[in-house]
Amino acid sequence: MTGSEELLKRLPTDLGGLSGDAISRTEHDLEPWEKRCHALADVLDFHKIINTEEKRRGVEALGAEMIGKLSYYERWIAAFANILFQKGILVPVDLARKMAEVEARRAAQP
Repeated sequence: MTGSEELLKRLPTDLGGLSGDAISRTEHDLEPWEKRCHALADVLDFHKIINTEEKRRGVEALGAEMIGKLSYYERWIAAFANILFQKGILVPVDLARKMAEVEARRAAQP
């Protein structure tokens, strides 16, 4: 199978059968932001804004390189932002403004 054929037949998140690093199966507590991300997914789904299938496709649309660099919940956040941009619910400048506000609050904390 050529590289192009492989790309067409295998999504970036479809890793079954490929060689790779060992999977770390250690339990860990979620960080507060990860819990908020999961809650956001539930709210978006409950209000019929982004469903689970859209989230899955949004993560896959990030591509193999981004998926490889981002953590599990970072992928969700990137996918949510892209989907909300596509739907016209959120615009990048508003997201950037809010991120700057949050960063300023964080920097001001002792």
